[in-house]
Amino acid sequence: MDEQRKATVTYYYHSGFTVAIGDTLMVFDYWRGEHGELDESVQLKDQDFEGYKRILVFVSHDHEDHLDDIIYTWNARKYPITYIIASDTAEGKQGRRVQPGDRLEIGDVEVRVFSSTDKGVSFYVMAGGVCVFHAGDLNLWHWREESSLREIAQAERDFYEAMRPIERMPIDIAMFPVDPRMGGLYDAGANYFVMAVKPRLFIPMHWQGRPEVAASFARKGKTRYTEVLALTKPRERAELEFTPNELHIHVFTVLPPAGKRNDDDSVFDANDPFTDTDLPVRLE
Repeated sequence: MDEQRKATVTYYYHSGFTVAIGDTLMVFDYWRGEHGELDESVQLKDQDFEGYKRILVFVSHDHEDHLDDIIYTWNARKYPITYIIASDTAEGKQGRRVQPGDRLEIGDVEVRVFSSTDKGVSFYVMAGGVCVFHAGDLNLWHWREESSLREIAQAERDFYEAMRPIERMPIDIAMFPVDPRMGGLYDAGANYFVMAVKPRLFIPMHWQGRPEVAASFARKGKTRYTEVLALTKPRERAELEFTPNELHIHVFTVLPPAGKRNDDDSVFDANDPFTDTDLPVRLE
């Protein structure tokens, strides 16, 4: 039997996540929000980088909701930080610039770069036997309420073309947009991704501050091949264990600071055997 593979995914805000695999930490599209919605108490800080041999900070494109200049204040002299940014990112931004088709090897981590249907790129990372995909703004942006039929048809062609090489890739963890601004078909791209790629775990992102959208997709989007998990609170994290036939998910939530809590804020106790998210998901 294959050895268990482990990863920890932590959600921050919008499309911002970290993924920790062994001694590698990946940071994807970190953003604190237009008006500082990500409270300082749950923001990424230098001490979060302790103990990692390599830290890869990914910027899929330079829209303000995917690139926060605070990432350049992290202490790259003290911590082994490598910035990997889309080639069309504005001049003056630090990082190794990549475009679709590029491959990088950083230590024992392999990064492959795929296209997007908006600015920039999407990222595929292999580390510790785990395959991670962050879509950036790759999505089926159909905008049916304001686009012409010709524009909608072109958007569909662009999406399927961008998806074609990704469909051949094994993916354990996928982070992909479900944007409610597109109305009733907000999940068209996500549904296609789940159907065509069959990632073992799909995590909705880019849901415009509406956690109920992510939760709704988590309820209806799962299949026999793909589990869907909505991480909707800052610093909420999922500890994952992959085996050939099962995916074990343990979810932990951090309470917000006093005075900013809602009645539905809760903490999952790692030692509670009755936490339903501690149950394995069988993938056959």
